[in-house]
Amino acid sequence: MSGRVRPRGGVKQQQFRNWPEISMSERLGNELPLASAPPSSDDLPMPNVAGFLRRLAKEIPDRRAVVAPSGRDRAGHATYNLLTFKQLENESDRCAAGLYQIGIGKGTKCLLMVRPGTDFFVLMFALFKLGALPILIDPGMKKKWLLSCIAEVEAEAMIGVPLAHLFRCLVRRPFRSVRLHVTAGRRWFWGGETLGSICAHEPRGLPPPDIRPDDPAAILFTSGSTGAPKGVVYRHRMFVEQVHALQSHYRFRTNEIDLSTFLPFALFSVALGMTVVLPELDFARPARVNPQTIVEAIVNHATTSSFGSPALWDRLGRYCAAKGIVLPTLKRVIMTGAPVTPRIVEKLRLALAPDAVIHIPYGATEALPVASITDAEILGDTAAQSRRGAGTCVGLPLPAMDVRVVVSTDAPIPIWDPSIVVPSGEIGEIVVRGPVVTHEYFRRDRDTQLAKIADGGSIWHRMGDLGYFDLRGRIWFCGRKSDRVVTAAGTLYSDCCEAVFNEHPAVRRSALVGVGVAPSQHSVIVVELEPEAAPKVRVDSHQLIKELRRIAQSYDHTKDIQHFLVHPRFPVDARHNVKINRHTLAHWASEQLKCGQL
Repeated sequence: MSGRVRPRGGVKQQQFRNWPEISMSERLGNELPLASAPPSSDDLPMPNVAGFLRRLAKEIPDRRAVVAPSGRDRAGHATYNLLTFKQLENESDRCAAGLYQIGIGKGTKCLLMVRPGTDFFVLMFALFKLGALPILIDPGMKKKWLLSCIAEVEAEAMIGVPLAHLFRCLVRRPFRSVRLHVTAGRRWFWGGETLGSICAHEPRGLPPPDIRPDDPAAILFTSGSTGAPKGVVYRHRMFVEQVHALQSHYRFRTNEIDLSTFLPFALFSVALGMTVVLPELDFARPARVNPQTIVEAIVNHATTSSFGSPALWDRLGRYCAAKGIVLPTLKRVIMTGAPVTPRIVEKLRLALAPDAVIHIPYGATEALPVASITDAEILGDTAAQSRRGAGTCVGLPLPAMDVRVVVSTDAPIPIWDPSIVVPSGEIGEIVVRGPVVTHEYFRRDRDTQLAKIADGGSIWHRMGDLGYFDLRGRIWFCGRKSDRVVTAAGTLYSDCCEAVFNEHPAVRRSALVGVGVAPSQHSVIVVELEPEAAPKVRVDSHQLIKELRRIAQSYDHTKDIQHFLVHPRFPVDARHNVKINRHTLAHWASEQLKCGQL
């Protein structure tokens, strides 16, 4: 291991080529005692996520907190940068002092546009300590939406890599509110501070943080998979409650090593005292990951837990199956971002040890986690029903969450009325309330009115998902409300219809879309082919469509679907690369079918 280094424009950290020798008990965190229950926001040194770090820096100062890739050595082996919990605490203190000196403090909206790595964690904890509001926007979203989000939030400060600042200089209007600039890396011609100069400050002169649990903590934008992205306002208490919910349900253990492919979740892992390992990955395009680098990170660090998109796990499961790879140290996989098909679970299951568990939580940016289910329940019970069109079972609600299914409507529901709840087994809109449910969108009053229901002192969030409860109290997801297709023969639900066609061996995934205007839409199934089957099927796509029609006739809920199309590659969301953009597909389908002649 080399000594401490200060990369140009960055923060202090340690660097090493390969994972140094550590004890087997440290590697296999699953064999150690459960992590103690996280303290409440009232009992933390600071009433927010930064309070967890402050406590951990005293309890486990020399344990690794963050490990991030830094490149490759001459032999092609991965090299890494790391920060211990004590180093992360000290560096975020220094960063907070420097940011405070240039005018960033409580309530300052700060646009954060840095690459995944140690700098991200230092900056996030520094901003939490100041009570500033970090703003996170998916960089992979459409340019027009990205610019719209930036203009809408009117950030006063921006911390970004050089390319982000160059973008700001070239497209000035959306950034006109930004008055403070910090460059994470080499500063070019735009002035302002660098992260290196900011972190050179001694952590002195900071006033005691006047932060309360219900103060705004961050603005996180939705992925934009079903429309324009919206800024979700998080409060400090909600982040702390999420840490509690995750620890309570998933039983994280002391000394675990977590491979995280979604940065916001990685913050929770640090707060729980886990070592976060970041893989070599374009975090904006997880579906295009090189699975070999994920396997390498899991093996090099003996990771015990991992969080990621179904698109990433699908790719990894296929790779491991083809290569005969098993990952024995990985004991927990958390997969979320979109409905997960049994096929993905089955494939990944082959790469895991028998005692490993795949968890699939249900939730959204506005409320997470709401419910959860494991691979054992899926493969042993619900998969067979899903394949027949029953929808996707997302499990029982978590203990702190109150979940109902109500009459589906596109109109606002301003006040809660128990009469809108539908009986078990009947499809309606899923609504939730609880300590992790957010209350509003940033400067989107109309969207807030459409998504929230007031109930005394509490708020119900309308998930925008359609589903039902079974007799065991489990939630079944049937599709997004905006994706339902309303035809003259009745209403079709995306998840229920698509599942039966996904069983065809040549079909990788399918999408139900509507062409025309409800309630007289024409239903269309668009399919994306399995890569191995694609060349052969494209030669004789008529045969595939005949087979899909036969499948449709086998089920009451799909027998009226007459139109089938093959698409080369589905458009998906920018965050998880797995939510299908059915609006774009519907427009494409209407062009293909010449809607006016149907």
